[in-house]
Amino acid sequence: MSKDGNQRVALITGANTGIGRVTARELAKQGMHVFVACRSRERTQELFDEIAAVAPSARVEWLALDLASFDSIRQCAQAFLARDLPLHLLINNAGLAGSKGLTKEGFELAFGVNHVGHFLLTQLLLERIKSSAPARIVTVASRAHYRAPGIDWRAVLERTRSASAVAEYGVSKLANVLFSAELARRLAGSGVSTYSLHPGVVASDVWRSVPWPVRSLIKLFMLSTEQGAATTLHCATSASLAGESGLYYDSCRSRNPSKVARDPELAALLWKNSEDWVRPPVYLPNACSAH
Repeated sequence: MSKDGNQRVALITGANTGIGRVTARELAKQGMHVFVACRSRERTQELFDEIAAVAPSARVEWLALDLASFDSIRQCAQAFLARDLPLHLLINNAGLAGSKGLTKEGFELAFGVNHVGHFLLTQLLLERIKSSAPARIVTVASRAHYRAPGIDWRAVLERTRSASAVAEYGVSKLANVLFSAELARRLAGSGVSTYSLHPGVVASDVWRSVPWPVRSLIKLFMLSTEQGAATTLHCATSASLAGESGLYYDSCRSRNPSKVARDPELAALLWKNSEDWVRPPVYLPNACSAH
C-alpha cells in the first residue's frame, strides 16, 4: 500500500513475455495494481490467466504500446494518465535484440525501441511519478553495454549497419545505463529513485529475431525467465535499495558499469539529444497565407 493507504501502482513495458511477464506476475501477487504496456492484447491474455490462477484478486490491466512509434507512446501515456491514478513504479523492461531496420520516426531499430521509446514514455509519465513519491524507475539494460565504445550520433539515425545487430544492441543498452544515471541526477531530492540492471543472459523473447537454429542452441545456455526477473524485482521492491539511486545492478548487487557508462558528460549529451528527438514539431503558419 502507498503512504495514503491506496493500492500501489506499477506500469511495465513488454510484460506479456519473458522476464517482464514474471515481473508483472510477482508484483501482482504482492498486491500491486499492474499495468502491462505492450503491443498485443491477445498475447497478454495468457498472462492475465496465469495471474488469475495464482492471485485471483489481483488487478492487472493492458495498455496498448508500440515503442517504435511516438504516436503509440503518447497515446499509451495519455491512456494511463486519464485514469487519474498514482504511479509508484515504472519498469522500462521491453527490448529487442537481433532485429534490423528503423523505427517509425527514423531511429536505428534497437536504439529507437530500447532507449528513445522508453525515454519518451518516462518523460510523459514523470510528473505523475514525482507526485507519487516515494517511487522508482527501473530500466532493464544489459551487460552488452560493456562492448559499446560510445554512441555514434549519426549511426543511431540510420538503418542497422551490422549483420547481426549485436553492436547496435550494445549501444542501446549503454544508452539505458546512461539514461538511468542522468535521470537520478535530475531527480535528486524528489523521492524518486532510478535503477538500471543486467538481468542475466535470459532465454526470453528478446532473441526472437535471431534465426531459429542458432536461437535454439544459445537458449540452452541461458537463464530461465524466473531467474532473469530476480534483479528487476530486487530493484523494484527491495527496501534495502530505498536510499540508492542511479546505480547499475547485476545478480541483485550493485556493480560498476563500463567506463563509458560512467561518463556524466556523455549522459548529459544523450539526455539533450533525446529531448530534442522527442520534442513535438512546431508547425508555423504559412507566412504567405496572410497575403
